[in-house]
Amino acid sequence: MTPKGPLVISRVGFIGLGAMGEPMAGAVRRAGFEVAASVYRRRDALERLRENGITEASDGSSLAAGSDAVILCVPDAPQVEEALFGARGVAEGARPGLLVIDMSTISPVASRRFAERLAERSAEFVDAPVSGGPARAREGTLTIMAGGSSDAFARAEPLLRAMGTPHHLGPVGMGETVKLVNQIIIANVMIANVEGLVFAQRAGADLDAVRNVLASATASNYLLAQWLPKTWLAGTFDGGFALDLLRKDLAAALDAAGNLKHPMPATGLAYQLYTARSARGDGALDYSAIVKTYERNNRSETAARHAG
Repeated sequence: MTPKGPLVISRVGFIGLGAMGEPMAGAVRRAGFEVAASVYRRRDALERLRENGITEASDGSSLAAGSDAVILCVPDAPQVEEALFGARGVAEGARPGLLVIDMSTISPVASRRFAERLAERSAEFVDAPVSGGPARAREGTLTIMAGGSSDAFARAEPLLRAMGTPHHLGPVGMGETVKLVNQIIIANVMIANVEGLVFAQRAGADLDAVRNVLASATASNYLLAQWLPKTWLAGTFDGGFALDLLRKDLAAALDAAGNLKHPMPATGLAYQLYTARSARGDGALDYSAIVKTYERNNRSETAARHAG
């Protein structure tokens, strides 16, 4: 059933205007919602968004007081907790019926804890992490994985559709769970790709020929076909998805798995491999930089060969 009256969302608050948050806030504004934002770290992003009609709120409390829904898009659970429950945070200004949509990628354990605390203030919570990157955020074509009650999702859905395609996956925490499934898979598939390709390289195989064959074989995958040609195989690790962000997501997945007493040995190993790479100073690079672990030199031999 479509929510009526005051439950319909028209005024939206936004916290977190980073690489994903800025274009997401812009997409919400273009869809016709009134949007206000408060500075979390990026005043430059807010200044750009103000040119498109997004207004500024002084803090999370005042943002919540003037909004029907507040969206968060921040790095991790501690930042979500600070934005919600810190001094002058969202919870302080929350009115009964406020809808909080957390689009960060965090542990579902934390999401459920935040939902319980907000419920004490008669506010609803939806966890709605995304997949797609900044380009799709600008286009409003993200894949959105949502967890929350049916009523809360019904309220959130028109707003989420401004940013992409939402999928209601169950109660609070299930959006984060499915997003972490995505992160578990891409982390391990990336390692499998580079391990296999460097093995082929060491054996003297032509990597373009290898990729062409694998494109129609059972090992075919999106990262091999679309991601690596734009990063490692193109001789760059700039842009893309930061290795440290993926490492953070794997930590959240392992935290949730530990809570379930569910073993994930491959993911534990992947976390250690990405952590070792981060310790060597590569945390801000695209996560395909894990290939450096398999190469003799810090500079990609494959990139050098393609450049030559």
